[in-house]
Amino acid sequence: MRHATEHADVAAIANVATAELESALRGGPFHVALRAAIAARGLPLQRVQHHLSRHGVKVGVTSLSYWQQGARRPQRPESLRAVRALEEILQLPDESLIRLLARSEEPSGPGRGAGRSYRSFVEASGVLERLLGELGSPLDGGVHTIGHHERVRVGAHRELLGRESQHIVRAHRDGVDRYVAVHHGDPGCSPERMAFRALENCRRGRVRWDDDTGVLVAEFLFDTRLRSGDTFLFRYGVDDGTAGVCTEYVRGFRSGGGQYALQVRFDERALPVRCHRFSQHAPASPRGGRQSLPLSGLHRSVHLVEPRVRTGVLGIGWDWE
Repeated sequence: MRHATEHADVAAIANVATAELESALRGGPFHVALRAAIAARGLPLQRVQHHLSRHGVKVGVTSLSYWQQGARRPQRPESLRAVRALEEILQLPDESLIRLLARSEEPSGPGRGAGRSYRSFVEASGVLERLLGELGSPLDGGVHTIGHHERVRVGAHRELLGRESQHIVRAHRDGVDRYVAVHHGDPGCSPERMAFRALENCRRGRVRWDDDTGVLVAEFLFDTRLRSGDTFLFRYGVDDGTAGVCTEYVRGFRSGGGQYALQVRFDERALPVRCHRFSQHAPASPRGGRQSLPLSGLHRSVHLVEPRVRTGVLGIGWDWE
């Protein structure tokens, strides 16, 4: 009878753990669902780490502990790959943890507009690595940016028409002869209809894209090999105009340093009622640094200048009537 009682207790505990997991997966937040999933499977964090390594993902036990406590959140591409692997390891429905992560970090309230969701950034991060792999290009292209000036054009139908970028870079290793540009279109865009253009001191090489996420990458060849310490200036553009209404332009930075200037120019037939700048420590982080930007009546444009960028995200958003 004692053994029967013990088995009944174990079953009751298992039922409670399963119920807690189901509730957490429905309502979140992310760290509670992760902690409940690990508890329901009865896995110590060392075993979870071991399973992740078998999936080709490296995450420390300390990071896993922080994630399930809510002290830190998965943000970098490697961490987001780990979350997807955890869904499989912990026998959870596809996208269950990713969805909770997105839900808790998406901005809310007035002025959010139709900007990209956190989930789109998650998906795009993995796609970008795949596209760069097809070009044989590492995430670190061998140059540091000294200056980056972007000019974005928004059309009469409130769509992202395109942009031009001027880069001043310094090589930090010998032999650098190209730069890989990345463009992330708005939801509903058609990457196959976009076009990269070489404008100054470069020529266009190979182009790759992903239809589902709207990520487009292109090589720009310098026709010279830089030595470590050499500087180089080049300019390119991308024609878009394939999506619907655009409400913001966002630029991510993997490393700090260098000046960044962003100008957004609007068609005279479609002017926004308000514009603002914003920043984020990472795509998954809450937005901060919000500041109103005056729209120039004569030139129909707004701009921001960051003398020395930090790792994270900068952008300009606007509201339509």
